[in-house]
Amino acid sequence: MNGLVDHRGPAVALFAAVVLVTLAITFWAGRRGQAAEDFYAGGRDFSPLQNGLALSGDYLSAASFLGVTGLIALYGYDGVLYSIGFLVAWLVVLMLVAELVRNTGRYTLADVLALRMRQRPVRAAAGTASLVVTLLYLVAQMVGAGSLVALLLGAGGGAAKGWTIVAVGGLMIVYVTVGGMRATTWIQIVKALLLLVGAVLLAAAVLLRFHGDPGALMRAAADHSGAGRAYLEPGLRYGSGALSRLDFVSLGLALVLGTAGLPHILSRFYTVPTARAARRSTVWAIALVGGFYLTAIVLGLGAGALVGAGPVRAANPAGNTAVPLLALHLGGGAGSTGGVVLFALISAIAFATILAVVAGLTLASSAAFAHDLYARAWRGPDEREVSERQEVVAARLAAVGTGALAIVLSLFAQRLNVAFLVGLAFAVAASANLPTLLYSLFWRRFTTRGAVWAVYGGLVPAVLLVVFSPVVSGTPTSVLPGVDFRLFPLENPGLVSIPLGFLAGWLGTVTSREDADGDKYAELEVRSLTGAGAV
Repeated sequence: MNGLVDHRGPAVALFAAVVLVTLAITFWAGRRGQAAEDFYAGGRDFSPLQNGLALSGDYLSAASFLGVTGLIALYGYDGVLYSIGFLVAWLVVLMLVAELVRNTGRYTLADVLALRMRQRPVRAAAGTASLVVTLLYLVAQMVGAGSLVALLLGAGGGAAKGWTIVAVGGLMIVYVTVGGMRATTWIQIVKALLLLVGAVLLAAAVLLRFHGDPGALMRAAADHSGAGRAYLEPGLRYGSGALSRLDFVSLGLALVLGTAGLPHILSRFYTVPTARAARRSTVWAIALVGGFYLTAIVLGLGAGALVGAGPVRAANPAGNTAVPLLALHLGGGAGSTGGVVLFALISAIAFATILAVVAGLTLASSAAFAHDLYARAWRGPDEREVSERQEVVAARLAAVGTGALAIVLSLFAQRLNVAFLVGLAFAVAASANLPTLLYSLFWRRFTTRGAVWAVYGGLVPAVLLVVFSPVVSGTPTSVLPGVDFRLFPLENPGLVSIPLGFLAGWLGTVTSREDADGDKYAELEVRSLTGAGAV
C-alpha cells in the first residue's frame, strides 16, 4: 500500500475534477429556475432515457459499487444474493408503483396519500418516515466515502474518514440548496454513465485475466477466499444457524419490497411529463441496473480471485474497498503507474457515485420536510398558506440540517458494510412507506387512521428493532462495540417490521370510526389509471 500512498496525486486530482464538474453542473442548473416545480421536480421535462439513467444513478449507490462487490469478494454466493435482491425489487416498482405514483402525486409520497385522506395527519406521518429512511441511506453513502478516501490516503484511522464525511456532507448541501432537482438529475446522469462504463471496462479486464472463462474465475476466487468450496455455496455468511437463515429471509424481504418505498426513487417519477414516460423510465432503469449487477458479480469474484479475501478484509473489514483494490491490482500493483492511474479512475467514479446519491437523498429529505411537514402538516386550518418561495427556502434550510445530522450519524457507523446499512434503510421503507402506498392505491376502505397507523406501525418497530439489534451493540462490528443491550437477535428487522406495517394499516382501518370516502377513492382510481387531472 505504500506505493499507492506515495503516488496518490492522480487520485486526488481526479477526485478534485469530479467535485469541480459536479459543482459546475449545480451552478449551471441552479440558474435555470427557482420555482417549487423546478426545485422539486426539475421542471418535469426530462425524457424517459434521461430519467432512466438518473433512476439507475440514484439506485446504484455506494452500496452497489463498493458494498455488494465487497460482500461478493468476501462471501461469494451469499454476496451475490444481495445483487439479486436489489434487481428483483425493480419489478415491484414497474408493476405496482411507477405509473400510478406519477399520476397521483406532485412531489412526494404524502401527495399520493393526501388525495383521499385528511391531509395533516398523513403528511406528518409520511414526512417523518421519509426523513428516517433518507437519513439511514445517507449514512451508508457517507460511510462508503470515508472508507474510499481513507484507502486513498493510506490512513486506516478515523481522522481521514471523519474529514471525508464532513466534506461530502458539505458538498451535498451545496448541490441541493443551489441546484435542486434539475442539478441533481444531471449529476445522476453523468455519474450513471461514468459508473456503467467504468464497471464494464473493469469487468472486461477481469475476464481477460481468466481468458473469458467464468468457471476459472469462480474457482480462483474460491481458492483465495479462505473458505474453499463453501465460498461458491449458500451459507458462508447466512448459514451458521437458524437465526442466520432468518436474517437472510429478513434481508431479502427488505431488498425486494423496499425499493418501492424509497422517497428519492418515488420523487424521480415526478421529473417526467407523463405516466407513460415514468413507465419507460423504469424499463430503462431495469436494463441499466441489471447490466450493472452482472458486472458487479464479475468484479466481486475478480477481487476475491486476484486480490484475495485476506487483503480485502485487511484494507476494510466490511469489504468496502474491494473494487479500488482490484483496479490497483489490474493496473500492475501499488508501485506501478498503471495501477495508481486505474485505482485513481475507479476511486473517482466511486466518489462521483457517492456524491450523486447523497444529493438525491438530501433533496428527498428536504422535500419531505418543507413540502409535507413545514408547509402543510404543521399549519393550522386558520393559518395563512406558505408561498412557493417560502417553501423552497425551508427546503434549502432543511438540506443544511439533514446534512449536519447525517454527518454526525455517519461518524459512528464507519465499521459497517455500506450494502448492509442500505439494507436497513430498505427495511424501514418497506415497513413504513410501502404498506401505506399500496393500501391507499388499491384498498377502497382504507382510512386516514389506517394510513397513520401503517406508517408508524412499520416505522417505530423497524427503528426500535435496529436499535436493540446486533447492529448497534454487542459485537466487535457494532456501532457501539463496548456495550451490549441486544434484545432482538436479527440484524435486519424486515421479517418482523414489514408484516407489522401491513397489519397496523389493516387494524387502523377496521377500527376507524370514520368511513373511507368512496368518491375520493374513485377519483384516485381514475386518476392513477388514466392520468386525468395529473399535474
